[in-house]
Amino acid sequence: MKFVKTIKLKPLLISLLIPLGLGGAVGIFLALSGKFDTYSELFKPPFAPPSWLFPVVWTILYTLMGVSAYIITTSDAPKGVREDALWQYFVQLGVNLIWPILFFYFDMRLGAFIWIIVLLAAVLKMISDFWFISKPAALLQIPYLLWLLFATYLNGAVFLLNG
Repeated sequence: MKFVKTIKLKPLLISLLIPLGLGGAVGIFLALSGKFDTYSELFKPPFAPPSWLFPVVWTILYTLMGVSAYIITTSDAPKGVREDALWQYFVQLGVNLIWPILFFYFDMRLGAFIWIIVLLAAVLKMISDFWFISKPAALLQIPYLLWLLFATYLNGAVFLLNG
């Protein structure tokens, strides 16, 4: 009986590069625009982390997302089931990448708050889809979900504190 699955390097690298590359591109765009600097000027709620923590956390989360997507991509699930789950993965990733643009670049705190609720729903759907294919893949998304819940608190509080 085989317990360890052979790692397929090309799909793993692609699965990692997609979220890390896209997330990094959005981060670089916002950094170059100087829009991240506005975060330090905002009134923030209790438990708001320092600015340096965000890229660290997102690098970890995008890595977990990539590994999770790799597990789904290389699973033995029927092709249509895998494709549907990966479609949901890409939908939530797209929604994810728009949030910092709304929050930082356009200073749309309320719009970003509404958007992050949409993101939470998309992530819950993705986790549910992944669960039926691979429980480990779904569980790898739990830190992301927890961080999004915390980010929802931060976003809502920043909106309320800064008008």
